[in-house]
Amino acid sequence: MFSLTVRDHMMIAHSLRGAIFGPAQQLHGATYVVDATFRAPALDADGLVVDIDRASRALADIVGALTHRNLDDEPALTGVNTTTERLAEFVCDRLADRLRAGDLGCRPEQIAAICVTLHESHIAWASFERAP
Repeated sequence: MFSLTVRDHMMIAHSLRGAIFGPAQQLHGATYVVDATFRAPALDADGLVVDIDRASRALADIVGALTHRNLDDEPALTGVNTTTERLAEFVCDRLADRLRAGDLGCRPEQIAAICVTLHESHIAWASFERAP
């Protein structure tokens, strides 16, 4: 299996619902390093998994729309407890949409999986992986 990973980051504000989150129930900020990995069993005719520039731009567009935002006020996240895991899923789903739209310079059927990892710190991160 081949893979290609691109990286970006986002700075957000949010609050989490539930007593388990203690002080994080209050509005607070977080900065995430965001990795998006595309997996393919074979390379395309050009020797690529996806076009690295297009994948980088797609990820930048997605996380850029969330950066410097209070996620509690984002209509697309209404009703979502924006844990690191749920945010990884949100970004991954949007990357899958971009892949299916042909924005990544490859045929969607050649990609076996997309995995998004949000690094909350140097010691904690969460991922979500899905088929496109």
